[in-house]
Amino acid sequence: MTTPGVEDDVPDTPAEANVYGISDGPASGTRPQRPVTERRLHPVTPFRRAWAPIAVLVGWAVHDPNQAQEQLTRLTTTTLLIALAVLVPAASLYGFLTWWFTHFAVTDSELRIRTGLLFRRTAHIRLERIQAIDVGQPLLARIAGVAKLRLDVVGAEKKDELAFLGEEEARVLRAELLARAAGFAPETAHEVGEAPARELLRVPARKLAISLVLTGATWGALAAALVVPPVLWLATHSVWTVLATGVPLLGAAGASSVGRFVGEYDWTVGESPDGLRIDHGLLDRTHETVPPGRVQTVRIVRPLLWRRLGWVRVELHVAGSANSVLVPVAPREAAEAVVARVLPGVSVPAEDSLSRSPRRAGRCVPVWWRGYGIAVTDSVFAARHGLLRRTLTLVPHAKVQSVRLTQGPWQRLWRLADVHVDTGADKTVTARLRDAQEAAELLRGQAERSRTGRLDARPDRWMA
Repeated sequence: MTTPGVEDDVPDTPAEANVYGISDGPASGTRPQRPVTERRLHPVTPFRRAWAPIAVLVGWAVHDPNQAQEQLTRLTTTTLLIALAVLVPAASLYGFLTWWFTHFAVTDSELRIRTGLLFRRTAHIRLERIQAIDVGQPLLARIAGVAKLRLDVVGAEKKDELAFLGEEEARVLRAELLARAAGFAPETAHEVGEAPARELLRVPARKLAISLVLTGATWGALAAALVVPPVLWLATHSVWTVLATGVPLLGAAGASSVGRFVGEYDWTVGESPDGLRIDHGLLDRTHETVPPGRVQTVRIVRPLLWRRLGWVRVELHVAGSANSVLVPVAPREAAEAVVARVLPGVSVPAEDSLSRSPRRAGRCVPVWWRGYGIAVTDSVFAARHGLLRRTLTLVPHAKVQSVRLTQGPWQRLWRLADVHVDTGADKTVTARLRDAQEAAELLRGQAERSRTGRLDARPDRWMA
């Protein structure tokens, strides 16, 4: 959603222009439609938006703490009370006006969102371009009984948002928009309702906590937060320098441990006709959807301390979406069963089936070359990298956009080459340090497999 008074959402590319139309009125050239009823967001929304001016002041104080401290010492009690008497009504008025001038409506072909006080912005989101709608409920929103909808739209770099709606209204609107995106007629979309879901996997809190303890990043961030501030204090004797460095380090340590636990708590994966549904969160509850057919790559991560327990983490890249985690931690067999739902017909290659790089690859990358490996099946191109934290990346042949071979001077000397596979999510998967002749054959074979894979791929349709 754009901030009223700022005209900043004009599309920069033709792809975005096909999705969002910026105008002051109805789109021209469209056929007459039945009367459209515009609706406002939930009345609790102004309280959420009233924090924006206060957030600006807090951001300034954090950016320049010395100047903020000087200004605070100059304030008298009377001046502070006058400032609060002006700031609170101004923030309240800002929150009310942004809510009053925000409307949305569902027409026969699009979702229309109109915002702006001085500069009006109208976003026309074509319903058939919607690929996922996530439901978010921060802690205060759960208490207030409201939720927000975040829309993933094909061709758009960022999500439009409807925040906030009543819980029931958000659920009904999401079901209607997904039904319309699936091709249901406007008259019947209201009757479809939310598609049923079948639970595939649930992550116990105890297992999640143990996995975080056994993650090296957690201990690395914590060690940095405990060691660096005392060293800076001994070197500078400046409180502000210690705070400016220590607070971000503590925040990073908290985000890699407590923050991840809170965000990934009660992680549940369910299967429904509109894709895989993911629910998670202890304080802020989030309901996400992995769109069918939009997954470009899947990564199976095995940290060093997880291997004895047989645990893995599953991450993914979805075209046009920020969703990146599918399973935070699970036994390998259970994780592979979920991957089979995301990529129908795909089986994860076993570790012992991966072809390692030739021994002379150690001339280019000592020791770490042992972590490289590839496997090519009828359905996927799989590449592994990493020695301590091993990552196996799967790319369905139908999702490959281009294949490249690169060879540096040192690699040419040892008859080695890299094969790069580019996907539709602007990501590249690389088979590192392969034999040069093998790499050339892999290049030709993968180009043919990608062509035939796209011909045989199933259409990306909702509720198919």
